[in-house]
Amino acid sequence: MFYWLYRHLEINIFQYISVRAGISFFIAFVLTMYLMPKFIVWAKIKKASQPIYEHAPQAHQAKAGTPTMGGIVFIFATIIATLLTAKLSNIYVVGGLLTLSLFSFIGMQDDYSKISKEKNSAGLSARAKLIFQFICAFIIGFTLYYFSHTTELYTPFYKLPLFDMGAFAIILWMMVIVASSNAVNLTDGLDGLATVPSIMAFFSLSILVYVTGHAIFSSYLLLPSIQIAGELAVMGSAICGALIAFLWFNSHPAEVFMGDSGSLPLGAFMGYMAIVAKSELLLIAIGFIFVLETVSVILQVGSYKLRQKRVFLMAPIHHHFEQKGWKENKIIVRFWIISFMTNLIALLSLKIR
Repeated sequence: MFYWLYRHLEINIFQYISVRAGISFFIAFVLTMYLMPKFIVWAKIKKASQPIYEHAPQAHQAKAGTPTMGGIVFIFATIIATLLTAKLSNIYVVGGLLTLSLFSFIGMQDDYSKISKEKNSAGLSARAKLIFQFICAFIIGFTLYYFSHTTELYTPFYKLPLFDMGAFAIILWMMVIVASSNAVNLTDGLDGLATVPSIMAFFSLSILVYVTGHAIFSSYLLLPSIQIAGELAVMGSAICGALIAFLWFNSHPAEVFMGDSGSLPLGAFMGYMAIVAKSELLLIAIGFIFVLETVSVILQVGSYKLRQKRVFLMAPIHHHFEQKGWKENKIIVRFWIISFMTNLIALLSLKIR
């Protein structure tokens, strides 16, 4: 709508991505703040709460009865804010909306299986979830390839591409999207633990896509120049606003969980923005907490299968620290600090090349 005002009514201020990004931030923030209390009331009436995993730390039993699927609200707010402020003919915005929609659908299916009469805390089977994720990731990756998104691979702190992946880029993009989606999902185990690192990651990624899409900035900073990628920053700003509002209700003690309805699309969109910004490898620093959580699970499972020994007291790693006696708030804030520092390092790559 705001871009339409610029095109048809010549309200020039709305031509600027930075202005529309600010507007999208506040639309998503206000919409989430307004809708979330209503959703919480509805979820409590419908008893839409996720069963607590039986092997989770004992302290988690106090969370029983907390509504889940809050991700539906902030993803909805992000989409509405994007539709109102972004240039909808931009292929990267269309791809972003497609990413959120497809992975939200997977998440909602998974959450519904958890809150249905059977109360299955595991949700969809791991195989079914992965199959759906890879199908959706292929659709997104093929769309980017079809519309000629650059297939060159870049590495942080180096100004030239390593090589051109060609059609094999689709495979890498699929892996990035699916891995990011599951990494955020694994991290979402404590109140606000996944929310704040996601805000930081989307803030960094929004800067990256904006700079990459700006001819002068990208040339000065020796970054790949992708002319229309900057429009995606409007969507990145919207999801930051929605997540900050969600944190109001998700901070400890949480009134609502995001569920897979939120964590799966968050991670997928994180991977998508990194692909558009040609920062697939830099995503390791941007989403370091999510990488740490995922690696801890891989190490735990691998070690137990190979040696019948555990590396951690419990995985993902935030449960390990719970078992060691750390208070939940201490774990959460310390992980936030780590995320803040690694995102600063990632942003340094803009200048140090």
